[in-house]
Amino acid sequence: MKTCKLRLNGKVYDQLRHHLFSGDGLESIAFALCGKLETENELIYTIHRLELYANEKCTIRQVDRVEWEPAEIVHLFEECRKNQLHLLKIHCHPKHWPFFSLTDDNSDIQLIDTVTGWTGRDDDIFSVIMLPDGSLFGRSINSTGSFTPLKSIVVISDNILVYTGLPASENPTIIEEEEDIQLRTRQAFGEGTTNILKSLKIGVVGCSGTGSIVAELLARLGVGQLVLVDYDIVERKNINRILNTTIDDAQSSNKKVDVIKTAIDRMGTGVNVISITDDLHSFKAYEAIAACDIVYGCMDTVDGRHLLNRIATYFCSAYLDIGIHLDADGKGGINEVFGRVDYIQPGGSSLLSRGRYTLEHLKAADIARTNPEEHDRQVKEGYIKSARVSSPAVISINMMFSSQAVTELLARLHPFRDLSNAKYASICFSVSGFLLINEPDGSPDIELQTKVGAGAKTPILDSPLLILPKWIER
Repeated sequence: MKTCKLRLNGKVYDQLRHHLFSGDGLESIAFALCGKLETENELIYTIHRLELYANEKCTIRQVDRVEWEPAEIVHLFEECRKNQLHLLKIHCHPKHWPFFSLTDDNSDIQLIDTVTGWTGRDDDIFSVIMLPDGSLFGRSINSTGSFTPLKSIVVISDNILVYTGLPASENPTIIEEEEDIQLRTRQAFGEGTTNILKSLKIGVVGCSGTGSIVAELLARLGVGQLVLVDYDIVERKNINRILNTTIDDAQSSNKKVDVIKTAIDRMGTGVNVISITDDLHSFKAYEAIAACDIVYGCMDTVDGRHLLNRIATYFCSAYLDIGIHLDADGKGGINEVFGRVDYIQPGGSSLLSRGRYTLEHLKAADIARTNPEEHDRQVKEGYIKSARVSSPAVISINMMFSSQAVTELLARLHPFRDLSNAKYASICFSVSGFLLINEPDGSPDIELQTKVGAGAKTPILDSPLLILPKWIER
């Protein structure tokens, strides 16, 4: 049986918490339409649109019960049918009852019968409960009335909230250490952090100078699943900055992701590594990264960053992007050594709206990708602008910013800073000037704001320009 997961962004989470706990101590309800990604082993649902159900429209609101008029949400059934979306019902338990009641069971079965009758589709619906502390747990309900617990619910906001499984009182056979709904309250940098990491699937796109370091750190932290994406082979010039590579790998033209996977497997940390020997513009890579809760962008290309930002938006993933810039003076010296880590959350600003690149840069990158000669010229330019250096001595700089990018994830899983994480949407550091600048999130990307949680669609990501022939190859 495939496991089911749910992801949502912080804006939806905050709206839900405000609506469901209005202060009168009675149950309230809301509905959402979700996008979907189906892989070989997982069903991942992402909240695309939230609709709060007004308290005054409820036919019954009590401390342990809420009822509503189905006719009031018929338009949602129709939208599910027309746009291949999936219905989610969310209500609260004001008294902190961490289980689905018999009343909840009957309500969910009636709802699945109504939805399947209206849409004519034999799809599951979902039911989620929010408790007063903001924690969430849920289940899917199929057309036969069978319930299946959601494996995890992940909220991507300034902080990353991870809720796993049903409470122990609902499912006493579950080991509490692994499935406690409040794992995030345990000791930061101790079992609280490590148990959350075990429940996450994290993708690393680009496995060279920074990506190999990020993968190493995540593996030693013990993430549950690690997806590595890179089409390139190990070359002699890479050995001084890609961890775990050897001269034998270069001579054998081994794939970078395969070398890193082998090294992680030898660690014995129990991390399940999935290696994708392709670039992000392949369907296989797109699907694997879309299934990740967190994605790291460790690429040099603008079009790769743009695509990854889009994937993270459609599938409600957190996106951490690493950029390093070394500017030569043309006389053998260096003018500037500069790096940054951007934390991008669905529905907020994007790398494009933050000015990390422009549409002109994106167009040029697309031409370079489809023009091998121009692409090779850009690759040969290497790390250091205005200097042709095939094997730059940058591993210490790479480690500095790769480490910061992983620490950034830990800070959002277990906030430890003096200031709110909202102040650290971007961290920029000039190594040459020894100057650190942190900035809050900017204005939302207007175009991407409407795509949050849209899931797998045709055309892919609503952008035919991004689709190469191999995107449709499975």
